[in-house]
Amino acid sequence: MPTGKFAQSGFTYLYVLMLIALIGMGLAAAGTLWRTDAQRAREAELLYIGSQYRQAIRSYYELDPAQPRLPQNIDDLLEDNRRPGIVRHLRRAWRDPLTGGEFALIHTPDTQGIVGVVSKATGRPFKTAGFSPEDEAFSAAKSYADWRFAFIPPAMQATQLPASP
Repeated sequence: MPTGKFAQSGFTYLYVLMLIALIGMGLAAAGTLWRTDAQRAREAELLYIGSQYRQAIRSYYELDPAQPRLPQNIDDLLEDNRRPGIVRHLRRAWRDPLTGGEFALIHTPDTQGIVGVVSKATGRPFKTAGFSPEDEAFSAAKSYADWRFAFIPPAMQATQLPASP
């Protein structure tokens, strides 16, 4: 006489397997969202740091209107000795939030100094709109290396800068 015991065995095991599969899919979706959110936060940090470098180079250039000069390296932005007191145009040398390394420097074609920085990251940016007026060209960027944070002095407006490294 069958008791029905064999007809119902294994269903609990199948339910547990289905539950584990559903939890796994949910965690995978959450991981994708966290990764995207972290990437957007790094993009925002890159925009902030890049604008800090651009502003520091502009400040260095405009410090002496009679003899405007571009910085030769990042250390010139950290401690400017052209005045009796040390002038700091940049609080610290920022790291690239996307790569964790240093930024690539954008030099003038005639090597008068640096005019900006660019990230060495090659990924595709999430942000494609809503940039500040100075960064409006970033909306057409194919990679982070196309986000060039440069201050172009008025005397160099007609000169083309070299391509991204």
